[in-house]
Amino acid sequence: MPNMKPKIKIKDFNFYYGASQVLKRISMDIQPTHVTAIIGPSGCGKSTLLRCLNRMNDLIPSSRPEGKIEIDGQDINAPSIDVVDLRKRVGMVFQKPNPFPKSIFDNVAYGLRVNGIKDNRLIEKRVEASLKGSALWEEAKDRLKENALNLSGGQQQRLCVARALAIEPEVLLMDEPASALDPIATAKIEELIVELKKKYTIVIVTHNMQQAARISDSTAFLMQGDLVEYGKTSDIFTKPKQKMTEEYITGRFG
Repeated sequence: MPNMKPKIKIKDFNFYYGASQVLKRISMDIQPTHVTAIIGPSGCGKSTLLRCLNRMNDLIPSSRPEGKIEIDGQDINAPSIDVVDLRKRVGMVFQKPNPFPKSIFDNVAYGLRVNGIKDNRLIEKRVEASLKGSALWEEAKDRLKENALNLSGGQQQRLCVARALAIEPEVLLMDEPASALDPIATAKIEELIVELKKKYTIVIVTHNMQQAARISDSTAFLMQGDLVEYGKTSDIFTKPKQKMTEEYITGRFG
């Protein structure tokens, strides 16, 4: 991957909640149209790092970043950055499906309307394209006026992916998107991620190492806020450079 210009560049990045340092001197380049997995035991800083990529941690009082995170060469923590605009570029799907108590159509259209789009034909086209992009269109096209809460858990999570896609982000963040789903729904989400990476840069936090091995191109292993190892997924899982990585992947701790 040396010839590719990174989509996201993290350099000497630290992050604090009050006096507590949660991330320590993280440096990594995230390539475009790749799936990058972040693995590590509970409390190691995986989700915190993910949320730093669209500044979701800004919502937590006393949180403080140090160092640089750049997307396409632009420092996302610079004072001039419009956080609302950043979150349009960097969409997010959370651990548990969180559809709004509205119709399937209105769930997907929500972000478009909030961003001032009033053209109903454009909204309809974007909703259809997003539902197709999230592999939900065939199951939902005759149910668009139905309450989204009537969908199954796996369908609700794909609806949340569609909602994120509707505002046409460049990067998609996923925080353990399949952890609340059964194996069949999980397989559909994994297939979807592999398909979506043709168009999007995807960063996924997962506690499921088999999942990371199946769907990611690169893997970062975090331990107590430190980036222990980062590289091609095939190398991390078959010939890790660090003893700690090998011990975690073989299940000796975590």
